[in-house]
Amino acid sequence: MTADELLRTSIPDKRVELVRGILVVREPAGYRHGRVSMNLAFLLSKHVEGTEAGQVVSGDTGFKLTTDPDTVRAPDVAFISRERLPDPQTRGFPALGPDLVVEVLSPDNRPGETLAKIGDWLEAGVRLVWVIDPERRVARVYRRDGTETHLGESGIIEGEDVLPGFSCSLTSIL
Repeated sequence: MTADELLRTSIPDKRVELVRGILVVREPAGYRHGRVSMNLAFLLSKHVEGTEAGQVVSGDTGFKLTTDPDTVRAPDVAFISRERLPDPQTRGFPALGPDLVVEVLSPDNRPGETLAKIGDWLEAGVRLVWVIDPERRVARVYRRDGTETHLGESGIIEGEDVLPGFSCSLTSIL
């Protein structure tokens, strides 16, 4: 399947992605997942609006990461810097990796699939990936340079050089 075919595909009440030309269909996320995603999206949006740094988008936004075969991933939350924003009239999936991607784990996420997704994001140029695990009350931060940080429940998530000045405690979003 191609990214263009994915745009014309409708599977009601399901979340879909395209991974190397293969359609991946998942059940909608549960309440905890949605609550954590929204809490973080709200805090990010507030910061981004105040600093005019760019734009925050929700998990409904797909990004075309590779072509032939096509990969379209949809993070739970993403930030794109002002300098890299696609044309607001863009139809379809922007062919870029956001600057920051947030993945909130659900109980049914498999570690191998999550790591593959993180790899796809980083290979597409994403500079910072936050993986939030509400069940274990921890987070992992993956950076484009290959470094990784583990945050416990009392940890602070920071925007680093991708979103300077942004920080929030993990407990504030869980």
